[in-house]
Amino acid sequence: MTVHFIGAGPGAPDLLTLRGRDLIAACPVCLYAGSLVPREIIAYAPADARVIDTAPMALDDIIAEMVRATEAGQDVARLHSGDLSVYSALGEQTRRLRELDIPYTITPGVPAFAAAAAALGRELTLPEVSQSLILTRTSGRASAMPPNETLEVMGRSGATLAIHLSIHVLDDVAARLTPLYGAGCPAAVVYRASWPDQRVVKGTLATIAALVAEAPMERTALILVGPALGAEDFRCSALYDPEHIRRYRPGYPVGGFPVGE
Repeated sequence: MTVHFIGAGPGAPDLLTLRGRDLIAACPVCLYAGSLVPREIIAYAPADARVIDTAPMALDDIIAEMVRATEAGQDVARLHSGDLSVYSALGEQTRRLRELDIPYTITPGVPAFAAAAAALGRELTLPEVSQSLILTRTSGRASAMPPNETLEVMGRSGATLAIHLSIHVLDDVAARLTPLYGAGCPAAVVYRASWPDQRVVKGTLATIAALVAEAPMERTALILVGPALGAEDFRCSALYDPEHIRRYRPGYPVGGFPVGE
């Protein structure tokens, strides 16, 4: 028996991975975060599967369901939205499973920031503009931020920021980042990326809070900030530069370049 943790993607059912779909279809027990995972994805579960919405459950209750399935020799599909590597509560569940000697696997999913970037039609890293993407959040009731991971610390890098779980403090986010990026720095909010009711609001650090306030949104909204969101005069990468000699292009020397070249 195995618990299969599955990243269900940002929302659109066809952004679920094939591996995730097949695991859901093969498991007689399905636990899913009902507030974030659409019913269309749960529909892949077998008709006679035990399907449980974990939104109202505590950690002990969720683990108890996994233990019950283990004792019955049943595999479990455990679904979380987006990708499991960030803000998924995966760590606390797998820690308990290790303590109980219950095997598990992890299947990655399309993360929210990738769906948001697609909705914006932008690459988040551009040559000589931004070559780093920082996934972060602000302090909340669920967990405080470590003192060395504040918006001010992250913002000093000038990198593209994808700020999760913070739409309720958008005014504060903009105010804290303005001294670091400038009032005219591009900013955007993507609500429920890839869902049918997806909304995209584009502006600057000076305007984004007021633009969102015109039609407020709650939860499941990602804030993106950084010059890469609006840059048009960036240098092309060397990847497709005809003058750049690379391994898969004619002109690359047999045996490669000497070390250090």
